[in-house]
Amino acid sequence: MTALRFSSELLQRAQAVKVVFFDVDGVLTDGALYFSETGESLKRFNSLDGHGLKLLQRAGITPAIITGRDSKPLRLRLQALGITHVHYGTEDKRPAAEATLQALGLDWSQAAAMGDDWPDMPVLQRCALACAPANAHAEVKSVAHYTTTLRGGEGAARELCDLLLLASGHYGALLAEMRVADRD
Repeated sequence: MTALRFSSELLQRAQAVKVVFFDVDGVLTDGALYFSETGESLKRFNSLDGHGLKLLQRAGITPAIITGRDSKPLRLRLQALGITHVHYGTEDKRPAAEATLQALGLDWSQAAAMGDDWPDMPVLQRCALACAPANAHAEVKSVAHYTTTLRGGEGAARELCDLLLLASGHYGALLAEMRVADRD
C-alpha cells in the first residue's frame, strides 16, 4: 500500500497521539534567518510539510506550534494552514505545551513533538513520541525516538505527519481520496 517504512515499535508509540508540537526554525523552515534590506523577516516553507499539517487536521490530530520567534510571514503561513494552537515568541516551551494540552483535554501520553535544538528538549522529553529532523543538534537527536531522513524545511515535518497518519489508520483513506479526486 505504501512505500513508507516505520518500525512496529515506532508505529505503536504513535498510535495514541492526538496533538503534535512543532518548532518552526529548523523544523518547518531550514533554520536560516532571512532579512530584507528593510529588516523584514522572510521565511521559506516547504509545501510538503504544509500539506502534511493539513492532513493531520483532517485525521483529527491537532498540529500546534511553539516557536521562539514571531513574524508576519509565519503568522500568514500558519493562518493559511488553519493552525490555531500557536505560541509565538516563546523561549520556555514546556508551559506553552502544557497550556495547549490542558486546552485540548489531553496529556503528555497523547502528544508528539518535533524540535531541532536545546529549547525544544523539555517538550520532547515528555512526549509519547519525540522526533528530530535529520539536521537537528546531536543532543536533540539523543532524546528523540525518531530522527527523520529529511532535513528541517525540506520535508522532515511531512515525514512525521505520514508516520502519525499511518499509526492512526488514516493514511490509506486520505491517499485514496486524492487518487479518486485525481481521476475526476
